[in-house]
Amino acid sequence: MASPKTKKVAEQSQQKQKESKKGLVAYENVVADVQQRIKPKGTRWGVAHVYSSKNNTIITVTDLSGSETISTGSGGMVVDAGHEGGSPYAAMQATYKVAANALEKGVTHINIKIRAPGGHNSKTPGHGAQSVVRALARSGFKIGSIEDVTPIPTDTTKRPGGRRGRRV
Repeated sequence: MASPKTKKVAEQSQQKQKESKKGLVAYENVVADVQQRIKPKGTRWGVAHVYSSKNNTIITVTDLSGSETISTGSGGMVVDAGHEGGSPYAAMQATYKVAANALEKGVTHINIKIRAPGGHNSKTPGHGAQSVVRALARSGFKIGSIEDVTPIPTDTTKRPGGRRGRRV
Protein backbone atom coordinates (compact mmCIF):
# COMPACT_ATOMS: atom_id res chain seq x y z
CA MET A 1 0.00 0.00 0.00
CA ALA A 2 1.20 3.47 -0.82
CA SER A 3 1.52 5.97 1.99
CA PRO A 4 -0.91 8.93 2.17
CA LYS A 5 1.94 11.32 1.33
CA THR A 6 2.75 9.40 -1.87
CA LYS A 7 -0.92 9.42 -2.88
CA LYS A 8 -1.10 13.18 -2.38
CA VAL A 9 1.99 13.78 -4.54
CA ALA A 10 0.58 11.49 -7.25
CA GLU A 11 -2.75 13.37 -7.24
CA GLN A 12 -0.96 16.72 -7.55
CA SER A 13 1.11 15.51 -10.51
CA GLN A 14 -2.03 14.15 -12.23
CA GLN A 15 -3.75 17.51 -11.71
CA LYS A 16 -0.78 19.33 -13.29
CA GLN A 17 -0.79 16.95 -16.25
CA LYS A 18 -4.52 17.55 -16.81
CA GLU A 19 -4.00 21.33 -16.74
CA SER A 20 -1.06 21.18 -19.14
CA LYS A 21 -2.98 18.92 -21.56
CA LYS A 22 -5.98 21.21 -21.71
CA GLY A 23 -3.82 24.31 -21.94
CA LEU A 24 -5.85 25.88 -19.17
CA VAL A 25 -4.83 29.31 -18.08
CA ALA A 26 -7.58 30.75 -15.92
CA TYR A 27 -8.08 34.09 -17.66
CA GLU A 28 -11.14 34.71 -15.47
CA ASN A 29 -8.73 34.99 -12.55
CA VAL A 30 -6.58 37.44 -14.51
CA VAL A 31 -9.63 39.69 -15.04
CA ALA A 32 -10.50 39.46 -11.32
CA ASP A 33 -6.94 40.45 -10.36
CA VAL A 34 -7.04 43.46 -12.70
CA GLN A 35 -10.43 44.53 -11.28
CA GLN A 36 -9.01 44.44 -7.75
CA ARG A 37 -5.80 46.29 -8.68
CA ILE A 38 -7.18 49.08 -10.84
CA LYS A 39 -9.96 51.43 -9.83
CA PRO A 40 -11.64 53.21 -12.79
CA LYS A 41 -11.26 56.98 -13.00
CA GLY A 42 -14.51 58.06 -14.65
CA THR A 43 -16.02 56.48 -17.74
CA ARG A 44 -14.11 55.58 -20.88
CA TRP A 45 -15.89 54.04 -23.83
CA GLY A 46 -14.54 51.42 -26.18
CA VAL A 47 -15.84 49.34 -29.08
CA ALA A 48 -15.43 45.55 -29.16
CA HIS A 49 -15.26 44.35 -32.77
CA VAL A 50 -16.03 40.62 -32.81
CA TYR A 51 -15.43 38.64 -36.02
CA SER A 52 -16.84 35.15 -35.56
CA SER A 53 -16.58 32.48 -38.26
CA LYS A 54 -16.86 28.71 -37.87
CA ASN A 55 -13.05 28.36 -37.67
CA ASN A 56 -12.02 31.24 -35.42
CA THR A 57 -13.20 34.17 -33.32
CA ILE A 58 -11.24 37.43 -33.36
CA ILE A 59 -11.85 40.14 -30.75
CA THR A 60 -10.49 43.68 -31.14
CA VAL A 61 -11.16 46.47 -28.64
CA THR A 62 -10.73 49.99 -30.04
CA ASP A 63 -11.63 53.54 -29.04
CA LEU A 64 -14.98 54.96 -30.23
CA SER A 65 -13.63 56.08 -33.60
CA GLY A 66 -12.09 52.65 -34.28
CA SER A 67 -8.70 54.13 -35.18
CA GLU A 68 -6.79 53.30 -31.98
CA THR A 69 -6.54 49.61 -31.11
CA ILE A 70 -6.51 49.00 -27.37
CA SER A 71 -6.35 45.19 -27.28
CA THR A 72 -6.64 42.19 -29.62
CA GLY A 73 -6.95 38.43 -29.29
CA SER A 74 -8.34 35.36 -31.01
CA GLY A 75 -9.52 31.89 -30.14
CA GLY A 76 -6.65 30.31 -32.04
CA MET A 77 -4.11 32.09 -29.82
CA VAL A 78 -5.53 30.50 -26.67
CA VAL A 79 -5.99 26.79 -27.51
CA ASP A 80 -3.29 24.35 -28.58
CA ALA A 81 -5.20 22.54 -31.33
CA GLY A 82 -5.93 24.74 -34.34
CA HIS A 83 -9.30 23.16 -35.08
CA GLU A 84 -10.61 24.32 -31.67
CA GLY A 85 -10.16 28.01 -32.54
CA GLY A 86 -13.84 28.52 -33.33
CA SER A 87 -15.17 26.87 -30.17
CA PRO A 88 -17.07 28.85 -27.53
CA TYR A 89 -14.48 27.95 -24.88
CA ALA A 90 -11.61 29.39 -26.93
CA ALA A 91 -13.61 32.54 -27.67
CA MET A 92 -14.41 33.00 -24.00
CA GLN A 93 -10.80 32.59 -22.88
CA ALA A 94 -9.57 34.98 -25.58
CA THR A 95 -12.20 37.50 -24.49
CA TYR A 96 -11.09 37.34 -20.85
CA LYS A 97 -7.52 37.97 -21.99
CA VAL A 98 -8.55 40.97 -24.12
CA ALA A 99 -10.83 42.30 -21.37
CA ALA A 100 -8.04 42.24 -18.78
CA ASN A 101 -5.82 44.24 -21.12
CA ALA A 102 -8.60 46.76 -21.86
CA LEU A 103 -9.45 47.16 -18.16
CA GLU A 104 -5.80 47.93 -17.42
CA LYS A 105 -5.93 50.71 -20.00
CA GLY A 106 -9.01 52.26 -18.39
CA VAL A 107 -11.96 51.14 -20.55
CA THR A 108 -15.12 50.86 -18.44
CA HIS A 109 -18.03 50.93 -20.95
CA ILE A 110 -18.21 49.05 -24.22
CA ASN A 111 -20.26 48.82 -27.42
CA ILE A 112 -20.17 45.44 -29.19
CA LYS A 113 -20.15 45.01 -32.98
CA ILE A 114 -20.53 41.39 -34.12
CA ARG A 115 -19.53 40.43 -37.66
CA ALA A 116 -19.94 37.15 -39.56
CA PRO A 117 -17.98 36.37 -42.77
CA GLY A 118 -20.83 37.71 -44.96
CA GLY A 119 -20.71 38.29 -48.71
CA HIS A 120 -20.88 34.91 -50.47
CA ASN A 121 -20.07 33.13 -47.21
CA SER A 122 -22.14 32.52 -44.07
CA LYS A 123 -24.34 35.42 -42.91
CA THR A 124 -24.65 34.06 -39.36
CA PRO A 125 -21.90 34.46 -36.74
CA GLY A 126 -20.01 31.40 -35.49
CA HIS A 127 -20.39 29.59 -32.18
CA GLY A 128 -17.99 31.90 -30.34
CA ALA A 129 -19.99 35.13 -30.73
CA GLN A 130 -22.48 34.47 -27.95
CA SER A 131 -19.81 33.43 -25.45
CA VAL A 132 -17.82 36.60 -26.26
CA VAL A 133 -20.79 38.77 -25.27
CA ARG A 134 -21.26 36.80 -22.04
CA ALA A 135 -17.57 37.01 -21.15
CA LEU A 136 -17.48 40.78 -21.77
CA ALA A 137 -20.48 41.22 -19.48
CA ARG A 138 -18.86 39.06 -16.79
CA SER A 139 -15.61 40.99 -17.04
CA GLY A 140 -17.19 44.06 -15.51
CA PHE A 141 -17.87 46.19 -18.59
CA LYS A 142 -21.09 48.15 -18.87
CA ILE A 143 -22.50 47.23 -22.30
CA GLY A 144 -24.01 50.11 -24.27
CA SER A 145 -25.20 48.37 -27.44
CA ILE A 146 -24.85 45.10 -29.33
CA GLU A 147 -24.93 45.50 -33.11
CA ASP A 148 -24.64 43.13 -36.08
CA VAL A 149 -22.38 44.59 -38.77
CA THR A 150 -22.19 41.61 -41.14
CA PRO A 151 -21.69 42.77 -44.73
CA ILE A 152 -24.74 41.61 -46.69
CA PRO A 153 -24.68 42.44 -50.43
CA THR A 154 -27.85 43.97 -51.85
CA ASP A 155 -26.88 43.23 -55.47
CA THR A 156 -24.26 40.54 -55.25
CA THR A 157 -21.09 40.19 -57.27
CA LYS A 158 -20.43 37.11 -59.41
CA ARG A 159 -19.91 34.00 -57.34
CA PRO A 160 -16.58 32.23 -57.85
CA GLY A 161 -16.60 28.97 -59.78
CA GLY A 162 -17.59 29.93 -63.29
CA ARG A 163 -20.61 29.15 -65.41
CA ARG A 164 -20.50 25.35 -65.00
CA GLY A 165 -19.58 25.46 -61.30
CA ARG A 166 -16.50 24.17 -59.55
CA ARG A 167 -15.23 21.02 -61.20
CA VAL A 168 -13.85 18.53 -58.73
